[in-house]
Amino acid sequence: MNNFGLIGKSLGHSFSKTFFESYFKENDIDGAYSNFEINSIDEIKTILTKDIQGLNVTIPYKEEVIPFLDGLSDEAKAIGAVNTIEFENGKTIGHNTDAFGFHQSVKPFLSNQHERAVILGTGGASKAVEFALNSIGVDVIFISRKPKGNNQFSYADINSYMIDACKLIVNCTPVGTYPNFDEEIDLPYDSLTENHLVVDLIYNPPKTILLRMAEKQGAIALNGYSMLKEQALRAWSIWNK
Repeated sequence: MNNFGLIGKSLGHSFSKTFFESYFKENDIDGAYSNFEINSIDEIKTILTKDIQGLNVTIPYKEEVIPFLDGLSDEAKAIGAVNTIEFENGKTIGHNTDAFGFHQSVKPFLSNQHERAVILGTGGASKAVEFALNSIGVDVIFISRKPKGNNQFSYADINSYMIDACKLIVNCTPVGTYPNFDEEIDLPYDSLTENHLVVDLIYNPPKTILLRMAEKQGAIALNGYSMLKEQALRAWSIWNK
């Protein structure tokens, strides 16, 4: 039996374990998928010595894991975040399949109106989203609790002009995820229109307050399930190449 798993902090309701266990069963694959909850990235040293054929990495370790790996794919190096670890000839190689997953999930909904995007959050997931959008010519600005640099702004800076200029909005923060369903991002929702595409990388609940408010304004609202599925299948192809 081949062993796979997910490294993170709070994994009780993680997507990956449920997805891969179902995938293994449906495709008659002799595999097991385990959750590895760790309180510090230093604990990964023990996990990397186990009999494992592939790992996923989630919040909050997508950036912190990099120094513990033997190498990075070109994409992971460019993004600066890892969500998939390949074991190759005794070496650990970090990959990023989030960018691919995000691009695949939003591709059917993009139009020429989505030339500029607002990304909420500046963590590992937001870096993958930025990479994916830049690769197709979309300019991005970030919203952060602690903005740094010319293209980062605070939540207090968000106004109707910004929302009007940026027809694509992507939430890469955990605000509104299980179990804190009632948490809400402070946005000028009235400025959203039917020309906006609002993406929330959260999938539990299927519709956060952000997505419900976006739909109320006529915008296209997309949760993170499709992205998670696409990035997981990409990770599987890396482990089995």
